[in-house]
Amino acid sequence: MAYADMANLRKSLEADHRDAIRYRAEGFVENLLPALDSFYMALSVEPNSQEAKNYQQGFGFIYNQLQTALSNEGVTEILPKVGDSFDPAFMHAMEVEETEGDENKVLQVYSKGYRLHEKLIKPAMVKVSKKKEDKPAEEAKEAASAENTNEANKA
Repeated sequence: MAYADMANLRKSLEADHRDAIRYRAEGFVENLLPALDSFYMALSVEPNSQEAKNYQQGFGFIYNQLQTALSNEGVTEILPKVGDSFDPAFMHAMEVEETEGDENKVLQVYSKGYRLHEKLIKPAMVKVSKKKEDKPAEEAKEAASAENTNEANKA
């Protein structure tokens, strides 16, 4: 019995050690992500002069180097596209908008999300669609509710 307990403890400690090594960069990555997001936003703006284009090109090279270094550590981007289905496991709905189209579709992406191996570090920030509710049906519900309240008050 003692041998089995020792073997289980050893396996548990080895698994904890493997996870500690695998996710050693988590705190560093979390601190680096705001700067990476700022780079991404700056690079998405169209420069208005040749000098600004040259700076943007240089910043693009730096951004790509950072992306490569993070990718080598196991960091992957979560970049949903407009029209993708909303996935609460990897996305955070910052805003919900009523639309005529499908429900739970990404309407706008505010910022990318990131994972370190299988662990979510930062969810993608998105705007999500919601089906428009029929106004007549909603008004009928309100009227029925008001009638029930009036009847209850009379009794």
